[in-house]
Amino acid sequence: MDTIMVIKVFGRVANAPLVQEILTEYGCSIKTRVGFHEASADRCSTDGMIILQLTGPAEETKAMFNKLNQLEGVVPKMLEF
Repeated sequence: MDTIMVIKVFGRVANAPLVQEILTEYGCSIKTRVGFHEASADRCSTDGMIILQLTGPAEETKAMFNKLNQLEGVVPKMLEF
């Protein structure tokens, strides 16, 4: 089964270090990571989105999801195929 996690991060400046700490903890379960935020010459969005392609045990995926879900301003969603 392929698992994708999409993480919406509101208030990137405050929340990105907390999210990064969790992603580092579960780094061996992350096969691919792509991050987006709106940026232009005169503006940089305070919100962002991270898409993860996950591998590894379902227990680790669920544990990472639960830790991210506990952070205020962070909304993870799972997709399984």
